[in-house]
Amino acid sequence: MSTAARTTPRFDRGHTDDLMSFLTAGPSPYHAVAAAAERLEKAGFRQVAETDAWDGTTGGKYVLRGGAIIAWFVPEGASPHTPFRIVGAHTDSPNLRVKPLPDTGNEGWRQVAVEIYGGTLLNTWLDRDLGLAGRLTLRDGSHRLVNIDRPLLRVPQLAVHLDRQVNEGMKLDKQRHMQPIWGLGEVHEGDLIAYVAEEAGLDPEDIAGWDLMPHAVEAPAYLGRDEELLAGPRMDNLISVHAGVAALAAVATGDEKLSHIPVLAAFDHEENGSQSDTGADGPLLGNVLERSVFARGGSPEDRARALAGSICLSSDTGHAVHPNYAERHDPTHHPRANGGPILKVNVNQRYATDGAGRAVFAAACEKAGVRWQTFVSNNSMPCGTTIGPITAARHGIQTVDIGVAILSMHSARELCGAKDPYLLANALTAFLEG
Repeated sequence: MSTAARTTPRFDRGHTDDLMSFLTAGPSPYHAVAAAAERLEKAGFRQVAETDAWDGTTGGKYVLRGGAIIAWFVPEGASPHTPFRIVGAHTDSPNLRVKPLPDTGNEGWRQVAVEIYGGTLLNTWLDRDLGLAGRLTLRDGSHRLVNIDRPLLRVPQLAVHLDRQVNEGMKLDKQRHMQPIWGLGEVHEGDLIAYVAEEAGLDPEDIAGWDLMPHAVEAPAYLGRDEELLAGPRMDNLISVHAGVAALAAVATGDEKLSHIPVLAAFDHEENGSQSDTGADGPLLGNVLERSVFARGGSPEDRARALAGSICLSSDTGHAVHPNYAERHDPTHHPRANGGPILKVNVNQRYATDGAGRAVFAAACEKAGVRWQTFVSNNSMPCGTTIGPITAARHGIQTVDIGVAILSMHSARELCGAKDPYLLANALTAFLEG
């Protein structure tokens, strides 16, 4: 670990306060990228369309596609082969997603048909007040965000009187047990979308498609006697998206002379494999980097040189040591809340970190004056993965997997140390400065 400070940290508790607002504003990946874009706009970034011709001007730019955002800052004097420093993250979280024919019900209850997205901890969605948010696609091809941020849905658990063995081990059937209720009476096709359309100020006939998902409406909150913990939804992985936005904006508006191009790449669909046009295994990042090179007058040779000199920090949450299940962790690697960001290592390339990447991360943390920790999975258990190995393999870019240690990963409501979000942001800022 490193504790030596070279620079004054940019972010403090105020960053965590702002994270709480960001979590609330991001009940879907589409809302999360809109909130990210709003913060970048305030820092002077401007949106560019993928269908337009790009120019080689300096300054901050970003591309939005669905639930993904790629943002970059071209400093003065950047050449076509200037390398990139990339912070990678993802905008999606495991949850429930509304099906194409959503109106269903049973025994006089009106329900919403949902599909399970990602590796959701199903029991954490039981008996919670849920809102509904996402993206509506209109007949003219435009999109409209909608967020019903109040109690609308609920997935009721079976009473203990009807399942006396529930505390000996509950097994939930994804099809039969996870359909939320939202009223009483007869089921009528089109009711849910008509209601959502009304909330969005639209005519139901104008809606041609939807990508909707329930979300817990309980607000993020500091927790504990000394408020040293933070509880909230979608920390995996909006903590990293928020920190990456803050770091990129700080670098773009700072006085540091940059010898590289700082980039934020926040993808969708990490929780189900990243294979989509907005996922890390798609062409989006590669296209943006290549077009940035070509817009500055570069050639394929310049692109190859730029990528060869680039490096990516793939920032995602990891597992803090659990006090009730310490034996599930590696015996010599116990990341703790408020212990600083974690370096994630797996020699089988579930994480992309190697010794050279460790040195890069350590240098960034040292420059920022941030303590850091190491995470390694218990050998007896399978290791998760991230966009890190995908980024390294797809683009040939040196990649290092890092993040914030949390509890209750993939729960509807997760838990982290209140200091760790801003410690991560300070480390990412130092990395993007170079």
